[in-house]
Amino acid sequence: MKKIILSLSVIFFVTTNAFAAGSSSSSSGSSSTKTNYEKAVVHIKSAKKYEKKGKLEKAQKSYAKAQKLLIKSNEKKPGKADTLNYLGFTTRKLGDFENGEKYYLQGLAIDPKHKGINEYLGELYVATNRHNLAVERLDVLKGCNCEEYDQLKAVIAGEKSKY
Repeated sequence: MKKIILSLSVIFFVTTNAFAAGSSSSSSGSSSTKTNYEKAVVHIKSAKKYEKKGKLEKAQKSYAKAQKLLIKSNEKKPGKADTLNYLGFTTRKLGDFENGEKYYLQGLAIDPKHKGINEYLGELYVATNRHNLAVERLDVLKGCNCEEYDQLKAVIAGEKSKY
């Protein structure tokens, strides 16, 4: 009797998993399983490449797409510092410094040492002529031995402008 129950359990387990694995409507699988956050990151990377090539209109469109996806992601799973970081970034890149700053500050409330938020918020402060606040963000990054520190330091020094 135990062997029959065990056999039926194994058959049920195998057929249930096989059905679940084959029930996807997408044949490629990878793009349909990406989260809105992951899709947004792809658009942000594209936008940065467009910016480097001087294709600013295309960059803006990519930032706008990323922002929409990040808003959806934030609604579905609020309180993620990485999402708020990129929401601040895309919002700032689209020219809305005030709301970009709000997203960054929300992210810092969750993770005060977040490298990306501190760097990008510092860049926003440079762009809005609040040098002292940018230096505060740099001080938070001091000792991290990270590229975010070096990049913000360069922006503050006026070596390059990324905002």
